[in-house]
Amino acid sequence: MEENIKNAIRIDALKNAVKFNGKCNPKALVGAVIKDFPEVKDSMQDLMKDINVIAKQINAMTLENQKSELLALDSHALDKKPKQEKKDLFRELTNVDKDKGVVMRFAPSPSGPMHIGHAFSGIPTSIYVKRYGGKFILRIEDTNPDNIYPQAYELLPKDAEWIFGNVTDVIIQSDRLEVYYDYAKKFINAGAAYVCDCDNEEFKKLILDKKSCPCRALSKEDNLKRWEKMIDPSGYKQGEAVLRFKADIENKNPALRDFPLARINESEHPRQGKKYRVWPLMNLSVATDDIESGMTHIIRSKHHQTNAERQKMMYESLGIKEFPEFMFLGNWHFEGMEISCSKTKAKIEEGKLNGWDDIRGPFLMALRRRGFQPGALREFSRQVGITPNDKKMDIKEFFKALDAYNKEIIDATSKRFFFITDPVEVTIKNSPGEIVELDLHPDTIKGGRKFETSDKFLLAKKDVDIFKDNETIRLMDCLNFKKQGTNYIFDSLDYDIFKANGKKIIHWLPNSKDLLNVEILMSDNTIAKGKAEVNLKQIKVGDVIQFERFGFCRLDSIDKNVYKFWFAHR
Repeated sequence: MEENIKNAIRIDALKNAVKFNGKCNPKALVGAVIKDFPEVKDSMQDLMKDINVIAKQINAMTLENQKSELLALDSHALDKKPKQEKKDLFRELTNVDKDKGVVMRFAPSPSGPMHIGHAFSGIPTSIYVKRYGGKFILRIEDTNPDNIYPQAYELLPKDAEWIFGNVTDVIIQSDRLEVYYDYAKKFINAGAAYVCDCDNEEFKKLILDKKSCPCRALSKEDNLKRWEKMIDPSGYKQGEAVLRFKADIENKNPALRDFPLARINESEHPRQGKKYRVWPLMNLSVATDDIESGMTHIIRSKHHQTNAERQKMMYESLGIKEFPEFMFLGNWHFEGMEISCSKTKAKIEEGKLNGWDDIRGPFLMALRRRGFQPGALREFSRQVGITPNDKKMDIKEFFKALDAYNKEIIDATSKRFFFITDPVEVTIKNSPGEIVELDLHPDTIKGGRKFETSDKFLLAKKDVDIFKDNETIRLMDCLNFKKQGTNYIFDSLDYDIFKANGKKIIHWLPNSKDLLNVEILMSDNTIAKGKAEVNLKQIKVGDVIQFERFGFCRLDSIDKNVYKFWFAHR
C-alpha cells in the first residue's frame, strides 16, 4: 500500500482511538479510506492487512501518546467543530418585552386527545416561548357542552407536556363562566353589546341588507335586564335570545356585522353539569381570556382570520389599545390518514380501531408508544416554518420524513440487539465453540453483549431460504460459513477472509435455552414474533432500542416473560 494511504489510515486510526478512549476499531476505518482513495477497492486484502497492523500499533499506545501523535500529524484534529445550525424558518417576533418575554397560548377543544395536526399547530408557539421566555398557556376551550370527550381533560395536558414540554399554565374555560358573565356586562355597559330576541332567520335577512334589528336600539338598562333573563331558568328559553356584539352594520363583510357572543344551551355539561344555562361563544370566551392573560402573540389557523378581526373590535370597544400580534397557519391535509377526533371516536366505537393509541392512528399517544421523540416533530415543524398556505402531504411521505428526524435523535442512544423472526435451527459443521462479545452500541457502548456459541444457531427463515451453494456467508461479528447442498460448513473466523470473498452478513442467535420470546406490534397492527438474545434483559419498559436489520422499537411491556415492543421505524 502506498505511503500516503498508510499515513491517512494512521490519522483516521488515531482519531478513532482518541474518540473511543484509546481503543481503535479497525472496521470503522474501511469506509473513510475507500472514500478518500477509491482505487483501494481493487486490493481489499492488502488494505485490511495494513489497517489491522496500524490499529494494533495504535491500540498498544497510551491515550495521551495517541493524542500527541495525532496533533503532530494534524494540529487541528482535536479542535471542536462548531455545530452547524439547521435552517430555522421561524421569523423573529416584534413587540417583545425583553424582561417579561411573551404570553402565548395553544387552545384545543376537548373533543379527543392530540393528533399530529394539533402538534404542528402548537409547536410554533412552544418554540417562540422557549426562544423569548414568558408564559405558554394551554387553554382547553370547552364552552360547547355538545362536543366534549370527558377524558380529554386528562389527555390533553399529558399530550401537551410530552410534545411541548414548556406549558406554564392550564386554563379550562368552563371553570371561568362567571368571568365571561362579567365581561358580557362590561360590553353591555360600554354600549358594545345587546341581547337580541328576534327570529334568527329574520335577523339574518336584516344583517344582509345592512339593517338594524329593533333590539339594537335598547338602552343599557334594558339589555342588562334581558341578560339576567337569559341567565334565569324561568326567563328566556333555549333559542329565544342571544347576546350580540354591536359592530358596524355597514361593514363590507357580513360576518363582521353584529356577531353573536353568548347563547342559551341547556345541555348537560360533562364538567359543570346543569350549573349554567348561558354559554359564551368563541369570540366572547377567547377575547376575555386573551385580555385577562395579557396575551401578546397568537399563532392560529388561518380560518380564524375573521375571528381575529372580531376580537380586535371587542378590545377596542373596552378601550384596550394593545392587541395581540397574530400569525396564521395554513391547514394540514394528510392523504391516507384520518385525523378527525369525531371520526376516530366512531371507528373506536365500531371496533375498527383499538383506541386513541391505535398504532395505525395519527394521535400523539400512539407516536409516543412507538418511540417517536418530541424533537422529531419539532424539527419537522421547523423545516416547514409558519405559512398561511395549506399543506398537503401523503402520509407515507410524512412518516418517511418524520422517521429520518427521529432516527437522528435516537440512533446515538439506542442499544443494539439481535432479534430473529421465524427462527430456523441450523447446524454449522466443524464450528468452534467460542465466547463472542458484541457492542451494545457501535460508537458509544463497547462490549456488553456476550454469547456462548456451539455448532447450532438460530437464523431467520428469510435468510436461510436464499442461501446459495458455496457462497461465503458471515454471521455478524462471529464466523464465516458456506452452504453445500443441505449442509452448512464452517469456513473461518476472520472477517478479512469474508471481506475478500463473501457477500452476505446476517444476524444470528446461539440456540440456547435462555433466549427471550419477543412480540413486536408493527405499524400495520400485525405482530412479528420471534426470539431475541438474553442480553435484552438489561433494558426497561419505555426504552427505545434497535434490533439489528429490523428497526427501532420501544419496549412497551413485559407480560409473562414475553417482551412486547411497539415498532417505530427502520
